[in-house]
Amino acid sequence: MASKPKKRAKADAARVAVPQSAGEANTFIDLIGQCQRQLAVLQTEQDEQIARIKANTARQAEPYLNEVRERTEGLRTWCEAHRVELTGAGRTKTVRFSAGEVSWRLRPPSVTIRGVEAVIEQIRDLRLFQFLRTRVEVDKEAMLREPDAVAAINGVTVGSAGEDFIVTPAEAPIADVAEPEPRAAE
Repeated sequence: MASKPKKRAKADAARVAVPQSAGEANTFIDLIGQCQRQLAVLQTEQDEQIARIKANTARQAEPYLNEVRERTEGLRTWCEAHRVELTGAGRTKTVRFSAGEVSWRLRPPSVTIRGVEAVIEQIRDLRLFQFLRTRVEVDKEAMLREPDAVAAINGVTVGSAGEDFIVTPAEAPIADVAEPEPRAAE
């Protein structure tokens, strides 16, 4: 037995103002523009405040960062001079002290290539093809240019992502931004 759909209470329905004429629609666009400009002003003020806070914090942190760097370098120098006795002749990479520990870790290997084309040519000349990679991938941009040809391929669909409704208010200088009038409660 199919259940009846529940009736939505009036309170659940979204209540928005709807323009009743082209003139009112123009007023809506103007108010949207005013709000967007005010939001831009607020965002700029926020960004400036964040920049000031970051700069202030960086100034306050600088002496601590310098001390950490200097003491770490001094500790490293001492530990390197005593590494054999600290690590038991290399049996361990970590040394524990009552206040913490120090350790030595090897970084993972990395490959750096300068002059990629010349390196590829040398690899080909030396017939070391295991060091070359061939990549095959689908060209979606080409498919968008030829949607009729793509229709025959199973698993590929060319479609629209939908439609957006976009409001673009006329530009006004931010200096002229006045607080938009709040909507009256309905």
